[in-house]
Amino acid sequence: MSRKEEINRVLFNLYNLGFDADEAGKLRGIAMTLSRWCEHEANGDIERDEQTGKTYRVFNLNSHHSTVRRYPTADREMGALKRLEKIMGKHPELGYYYQTDPRGASLYIYRKISLACMGATIDCCYSSIGIAVY
Repeated sequence: MSRKEEINRVLFNLYNLGFDADEAGKLRGIAMTLSRWCEHEANGDIERDEQTGKTYRVFNLNSHHSTVRRYPTADREMGALKRLEKIMGKHPELGYYYQTDPRGASLYIYRKISLACMGATIDCCYSSIGIAVY
């Protein structure tokens, strides 16, 4: 399957859940932003100060990591999650799961009724009941 066909399949699945074309496009953009953010965190390129919540871009100036520089950077993760909450607020029958492992899709959308029928928590079944957005 080509990349274009994959994208069309994701959009089609989102349309079937009740999202319009504009919302589906925004959800894809949010998912890509979250995915890139997770990659940068996993690689150590971005750090979040646990006390202040501020985010920093990290640069290692030599191969031994003895000289590290940190520069404030925009918190794209929080911005994307706020946009996601706004869209999901229009669809109360749906839920989302943000999966932070950069090796897979970062965003899954699911019907809340599916989760209730399974009697489980979303963190153990997001990939089986959710639609991956990428």
